[in-house]
Amino acid sequence: MSNRQYPVQGAGLGLRRALMGSLWSQSPENIDFMEVAPENWIGVGGRLGHQFRAYTERYPFVCHGLSLSIGSPAPLDFELLSRVKTFLDQHQVRYYTEHLSYCSDHGHLYDLMPIPFTESAVHYVSGRIRQVQDFLGRRIAVENVSYYAAPQQEMSEIDFINAVIAEADCDLLLDVNNIYVNSINHRYNAEEFLAQLPGERVVYAHIAGHYEEAEDLRVDTHGADVIDPVWHLLDMAYQQFGVVPTLLERDFNMPPVPVLLEEVTRIRQSQQSALQTGERGKIANV
Repeated sequence: MSNRQYPVQGAGLGLRRALMGSLWSQSPENIDFMEVAPENWIGVGGRLGHQFRAYTERYPFVCHGLSLSIGSPAPLDFELLSRVKTFLDQHQVRYYTEHLSYCSDHGHLYDLMPIPFTESAVHYVSGRIRQVQDFLGRRIAVENVSYYAAPQQEMSEIDFINAVIAEADCDLLLDVNNIYVNSINHRYNAEEFLAQLPGERVVYAHIAGHYEEAEDLRVDTHGADVIDPVWHLLDMAYQQFGVVPTLLERDFNMPPVPVLLEEVTRIRQSQQSALQTGERGKIANV
């Protein structure tokens, strides 16, 4: 697994407009790659568009979509996909990912809604993912999402995710924080869940902070520091799948850039520690 070719390498950061001025003065070596939602940047011109272009020329980029609504009962938005395809090519984006959820039904719902964990939903969503991949002419990855209710559930979350990825023949964006959040909210073992995911399909990972609403309820906000149990789960992911590229998501309550970059540095330290542990293990087995 360590010999896999990933679209990016190392430790990344989600680029937000509020960060663009202060991040530019930082050393490029502090960040290995960046991620944006294409919907937030398609068609943006002028000074902001030039700034964004400078970033895409400075760093490798991946895109994480917000509004494709892969599980929606509404038809796929091929007008959006056409604009996304142009954007990916224009900025030489390394990979495109989306949420394994839906956010529209003939109109946007402004939230990520859970797809029912059913056999019919597996076939429906897998077919739509294949359509998207065919239209874009590239593989995509879907992200395991946080959810707070499981309507019409016929199968487990892990079985649903694995079935969709296998039938669609797509890849996985591994969101470590979402596993932790869901493990609290739906009372399962996060490490056991992680171990059942298809590591050979992981293209990169997300890590983020969340909000503790109650002892048995976590809300995925991307608005706080990453907590120790989530860092531990990331270490488990590296042990399980090898050192996958990993990106810090932070959308709200932004700390000063140097503080934000400390968490990116911690990702890199975790990756280096996992590599060293792996090398020691190889030596011990010789």
